Amino acid sequence: MQDLVPPTVPVPLSVLTDDAELGLRRLAGPDGSSETPVYSVHTSEMADPLPYLLGGELLLSAGVHCPPGPDQDEHWTHYVRRAAEAGAAALGFGIAPVHDEVPAELVTACDRHGLPLVEVPRDTPFTAVARALWQSVTQRRHQALRRLSEAQQTLAAAAAGPHPVPTVLAQLAQRLDAWAVLLDRDGGELASAGTAPPRQARAELASLTGLLRSGPSSAAGSCGELRLSVYGLGGGGGGGGGRKPLALGLCAPHRDGIDGAIAAVAVVLLALLTERRAAGVEEQRSAALVRLMLGASAEDAAPLLGGGARRWAVVHGQRRRGHGTGTGHGAGKGSRRSRSAEDPFATAALAAGLGTTLIDLSDGELRALVPVTEEDGVEPQPGWALGVSRPLPVAELARGDAEAGRALRRALAERRPLVRQRAEDTGQVADVASLVAPEEARGLAEARLAPLDGRPYLVETLRMWLSLNGSWDRTAVALGVHRNTVRQRIARIGTLLGQDLAEQDVRMELWFALKWL
Repeated sequence: MQDLVPPTVPVPLSVLTDDAELGLRRLAGPDGSSETPVYSVHTSEMADPLPYLLGGELLLSAGVHCPPGPDQDEHWTHYVRRAAEAGAAALGFGIAPVHDEVPAELVTACDRHGLPLVEVPRDTPFTAVARALWQSVTQRRHQALRRLSEAQQTLAAAAAGPHPVPTVLAQLAQRLDAWAVLLDRDGGELASAGTAPPRQARAELASLTGLLRSGPSSAAGSCGELRLSVYGLGGGGGGGGGRKPLALGLCAPHRDGIDGAIAAVAVVLLALLTERRAAGVEEQRSAALVRLMLGASAEDAAPLLGGGARRWAVVHGQRRRGHGTGTGHGAGKGSRRSRSAEDPFATAALAAGLGTTLIDLSDGELRALVPVTEEDGVEPQPGWALGVSRPLPVAELARGDAEAGRALRRALAERRPLVRQRAEDTGQVADVASLVAPEEARGLAEARLAPLDGRPYLVETLRMWLSLNGSWDRTAVALGVHRNTVRQRIARIGTLLGQDLAEQDVRMELWFALKWL
C-alpha cells in the first residue's frame, strides 16, 4: 500500500451508502468496513488499477475490462488484489451497460481480500457519487476549519489567563477528547488534564519521550485502541547542549489531521509558557542575592527586584481544601522535600497572578513579596486563601510578615479567599495615634501584657480571638486547634491578667494593647 494519501478530509463510506438518492448497496467487505475513510472517487476501466491510484479512493467501474466469459474468476481475483495493493478504500460496481448484476466472482474476491464492495444501481451516474462525496468533503472541511479556529481561540485565551499551563492542558483535553499530559525529560508526569488512561498506556506514552530530539520533534505509537503522541516543546527550560526537551503527551481513542493541527497550536503555546525566564531577569535576581550574601542591606538589594518599587506587600497563602496536595497550615515549613513535590508550574502560575517572581512555595504554603503602588495590588488566586500585609517600605517587611500571617489566619477562619491588613487594623490611624505618643503607647502595651511574656501562643490566641469577636469556633479554625483548647487558653489568659475577658471594656483595652505591641 502506498503511503501518499490525498490531503483532504476523509468521508466514511457509510455517508455514501446511507444516501437514499444514490441507492448504493454494500455487498462485501469485513465487519465495520462501512466506516472505511474515503478520500476521493475515481472512475477507471483499466484492467490493472494500481498505477492510477494514490490510495483512499472509492474505485468505480462498470466491468468493461472484464466482459462475461469463463475466465472471470481469475480476472476479478487479480483486479481486486491490485486494487487492494494500491490502497483503494472500496470498489463500486455499476450495473449496465456490460453487466446486469455484480459478478459473484467479484464479491468473493472482495471478501477474500477484505475490500468493501458496493453496488451502484443502473440509474445512478458515477458523477453523482463523486458529487455527493465532494459535497460531504466540503462540509466536513468547513466544520474542521471552524473547529480548529475555535480551538485556537480557546487555547490562546487559556494561555493568557491565570494558571496558563494547566488551563491549556484542560482545554486541549476537552477539545481532543483526550488525556493531555506535560512530561519531563524522563517521561515523568508534571501536570495533566482529562481522564487518565490505563497504566500501561501511560507507561508507553512516557517511553515515547526517549525518541524525542532537542528542538521540535514528535513521536507516535498506540496501546490497544488508544492513539499515543508526544511532541517536544523545544528547549522546555532545559537550555541547550542537546538535552531532551519537555514534552506534551496525548492519549486519545482517535486521531485525525485536525487533531494534529490543534495539538500543534498547544505545542507552540506550551513551549512559550515553559521556557526559561529572560536572562536579564535572572541576572538581576542573582545580583540581588550576591549583595545580600555579602552583607548588603535589604534596602540595597530591593531595587534590583522590584523595578524601583518603594513599598512592598507581604503575602501569606495556603491551599484551600480540594486544591492541590498542600497539608495543614504550619506543617512542613521550610521543607525542601515538600517543595520538590509541588506542581512545577504552580509557582509560575502564582507569579503571573500575583505579579511577582519573589515567591516561596512549599508544601501547599506560600510566602511572597509583591512590589505595589497601591494597597489593593494583590488579587485573590483560584484555590488559595491569602493574607496580605499593608504596603510597607523594605525596612518594615518583618512587620509585614507578621501582618500577612495574621491576615491569612483570619482568611482561613472566615473562609474568605483573601484578607488584607489595612491601616485602620493596626491601631495606628490618626485619631488613636493622636491620643498617646507611640513610644508611650508601646510601653503601656508591654506593661499591660507583661503577664503573658514567654507565652507567645497565648498572645497569638488572644489576638485572634479578639479579632474574631470572641468566636471559639472560628478562632479554633484559624489557629488549627480544638475549640476547647481555645477556651482553656482564654481562661488561662484571664487568670494571668487578672481580668474578666467577658467585659467589653477589658477586650477593647487588650485589643489596643496588642495593636501597639
